[in-house]
Amino acid sequence: MIDPDTQANWVPEADEQDDAEDMPLSMRLSIADTLTLGNATCGFMAVYFTTTGILIPHLTGSDESGMARHSAATAVILMLMAAVFDLFDGLVARKLRSSPMGAELDNLSDLISFGLAPAYFVLVYGMVADDAHQRVSALAAIVVLLAVVLRLARFSCVTLKDGMFQGMPSPFGALTVVSIVLLELPFVPTLLAIIGVAWLMVSRVEYPKPRGVLAVAMLSWIVAAMGLLAAWAFDAPGGQLLLQTGCALQVVLGAVIPLFATARRVNTFRDNRREARATQP
Repeated sequence: MIDPDTQANWVPEADEQDDAEDMPLSMRLSIADTLTLGNATCGFMAVYFTTTGILIPHLTGSDESGMARHSAATAVILMLMAAVFDLFDGLVARKLRSSPMGAELDNLSDLISFGLAPAYFVLVYGMVADDAHQRVSALAAIVVLLAVVLRLARFSCVTLKDGMFQGMPSPFGALTVVSIVLLELPFVPTLLAIIGVAWLMVSRVEYPKPRGVLAVAMLSWIVAAMGLLAAWAFDAPGGQLLLQTGCALQVVLGAVIPLFATARRVNTFRDNRREARATQP
C-alpha cells in the first residue's frame, strides 16, 4: 500500500497474537522473575514508609511517635518480605524455568531492597536519633550501599564452589544493619557495627547458601521476626524486650558465622599442611 503523504510503501501492523509469538525469549517473564519483581517492590515501599512515617514527621516537628514506630516496623517487615521473595525466586528458578534476564533482575532487585533500603534507613536514623551525627551517618549509609553494589558485582563475575557464598549475603547483611539500628545502642558502637557488617559483605568469608533445612530455618526466623516487629509496633506487653532480643540474636548470628567460617578455614589449612608433611619423604 502507498502512504498518501510520503508516497512510500508501508506495511500494516501485525496482529496482537503475532506480537506475543514474536516476543524475544529474553523479554518473557517467568514465575521466578515475578517473585524477583516482588522483591524490588518491597524494597521501594520500605523506602516510602521510612520517608513518610519517620523522616517527614521528624522534619515537620510531629509528636506522633506511634506513627514513627508503625512505619519503622512496616519498613523492616517489607525488607523481610523482600528476603522471602529473594529466597523463593531462587528455589522456583531451580525447579521451574527461569528467563535469560533472571540473574540481572535479581541483582537489580537486591540492590533496591538490600542496598538502597537499609542504607536509607541508616541515613534517616542519623537524622532523627538524638545522639546521632547526620553527616557521619550519611557516610555510613554510603558505605553500606557501596558494599552491596560491590558484593552483587562480584557475585556476577566470580565462580565459587557450590553451596557457598563469598561474603555475607546482602539480604542477611541488610537485616543485620537494620537490627543494629533498632537496638538503639549509643552512636559510636552503632556506627562501628554497621561498618563491620559492610566489611563482611565484601569479605572472603564463606557463608552457606540457604537450602534444605537451612532455608526452612531462615524462613522460620523471618516469620518470627515479623511477629516481633508487629508486637513492638502495636506496643504489646514486652514487645520492646522481644524486639531487642530478636535484633540481638540477628547481630550475634552475623558475628558468629564468620568466626566459625574462619575457624574451619584454619583447621582445613592445618590439616592440609599435616597431610603435605606426612607425604614428604
